[in-house]
Amino acid sequence: MDMKFLMKQAQGMQRKMEAIKEELAHKEIKVTSGGGMVELVINGQQEIKEIHIEPDIIDPEDKEMLEDLVLAAVNEGIRQSKEMLNEEMMKLTGGINLPGLF
Repeated sequence: MDMKFLMKQAQGMQRKMEAIKEELAHKEIKVTSGGGMVELVINGQQEIKEIHIEPDIIDPEDKEMLEDLVLAAVNEGIRQSKEMLNEEMMKLTGGINLPGLF
């Protein structure tokens, strides 16, 4: 393979990766914890867009429970968002896992 061809292929992949990043910025996942008492929306770039907390769960005497529910929702949202990113990258690379692309 000649170097020009490889450079062209790399540039094409870079453009596709940028398009995927942009697309993932608009894809959102809704995650809940505590049976729906805490809900968050996260996009495919691991940016939290919204957090909703049911007023019934807010108890000044038990703020640790609320903190735990928020933390659980955030961690699950990040996990699902990364999974979505990995699925998109597998489509781009034809199923070959290339660590460090994003």
